[in-house]
Amino acid sequence: MLAAYFQSLGLFNPEEITEIVQLFEFRRLSKNDYFVKENQPCNEVAFIASGIFRSYYTTSSAEDVTYCFRFPNSLIAAYSSFITGGPSVETMQALSPAELWVIKKSAIDKLAAESLVWTKYLKMIAEQQYLELEKRIFQLQKETALQRYTVLLRDQPEFVQQIPLQYLASYLGITQRHLSRIRSEITF
Repeated sequence: MLAAYFQSLGLFNPEEITEIVQLFEFRRLSKNDYFVKENQPCNEVAFIASGIFRSYYTTSSAEDVTYCFRFPNSLIAAYSSFITGGPSVETMQALSPAELWVIKKSAIDKLAAESLVWTKYLKMIAEQQYLELEKRIFQLQKETALQRYTVLLRDQPEFVQQIPLQYLASYLGITQRHLSRIRSEITF
């Protein structure tokens, strides 16, 4: 699965992919385990082989706000902490049992120093992160909760039903009661 991910990018040759994959270590997380915790540095990146994650931050009034979900075949990291080496402003929690392929920041830094192709890959990841952030901002400012929920259902139909309602409601910026009304309006 990890090799297929790198192959799909069209950047790396088969030998490079083999070398890269060997730098990852397999890790299992149980439901509710954390990949990264707020106020701790993020020194690794993971490829999600299975499982669902939520990213959230804690407000000054101690409320958890879910702002992102991550699904299989995607990368997960507290990106700003990973870049700066500072403490994470977010927590990443497994919402289901999860299987990850994890690589340390030191290995990524070494690859970037030795390979122009790897530097191109890191640029591509940074651009994807920016586009996701921009999309999320525009969703919150331009779309209704119903529209945001419909997009989530369209993009991740097999996983949405596994996400607890309180996290979905937080992600959509609405109450659980409002989410229940929205769900009753949608027919399949």
